[in-house]
Amino acid sequence: MILFPAIDLKDGLCVRLLRGDMAQATIFNPDPVQQAQEFQAAGFEWLHLVDLNGAIEGKPVNADIVAKVVSSVDMPVQLGGGIRNREILDHWIEVGVSRIVLGTAALSDPDFVTKACADYPGKIVIAIDARDGKVAVEGWTKDSGVRVLDLALRFEDSGAAAILYTDINRDGAMGGVNLEATVDLAFALTTPVIASGGVSSLNDLKELKEKSAVGIEGVICGRALYDGRIEPAEAIAMLRDTKAEGSV
Repeated sequence: MILFPAIDLKDGLCVRLLRGDMAQATIFNPDPVQQAQEFQAAGFEWLHLVDLNGAIEGKPVNADIVAKVVSSVDMPVQLGGGIRNREILDHWIEVGVSRIVLGTAALSDPDFVTKACADYPGKIVIAIDARDGKVAVEGWTKDSGVRVLDLALRFEDSGAAAILYTDINRDGAMGGVNLEATVDLAFALTTPVIASGGVSSLNDLKELKEKSAVGIEGVICGRALYDGRIEPAEAIAMLRDTKAEGSV
């Protein structure tokens, strides 16, 4: 399993939100480039980057910082936030982003997402952010009323690299990942699933690892890495260990 350290950008700063609330942002590093380099030095294989302002406004806002982060590290970067048309998507691919995360567009413009998956095989991740089992869009500010599984199944044969599933009520709250919902989603799909929201301890990662055979490709972690609850080297080594594979 891949452990994706998260850098969430708000007003050019590296922050973490509580349950997706932009008014409840904790600044962990004023220098996102430095933070990305620290994650690379710690041995992470990927970086998960989010333009929070972009997700709200529907267009890139922290574009300059994103470009600097991408160019400052050698590891592949997965980017989301405000990417809702082909021009922006193409731009980020040209800049060197390895994977593009599309969330709101999956509901508002599914044809765009399907075509993007076809044109960029292995480079599109579909983000499904859930609040009480229903999909939330536009930076988690609006509830769509659409069930998580229903949206995921629409793109089952699109060729997406993964489905990124986030339980908003757990995000940043340090209450543990929603293991049951994540496992159920992965079991119902052939597309790999990336877990997100609430990871607070090495035990959370261990539980996900033990269920990874159902199709959980990786997990995103933010606050627990920043405040020291999860030690990078220990977590990376545990998730790389193949001894527990196959346990369902």
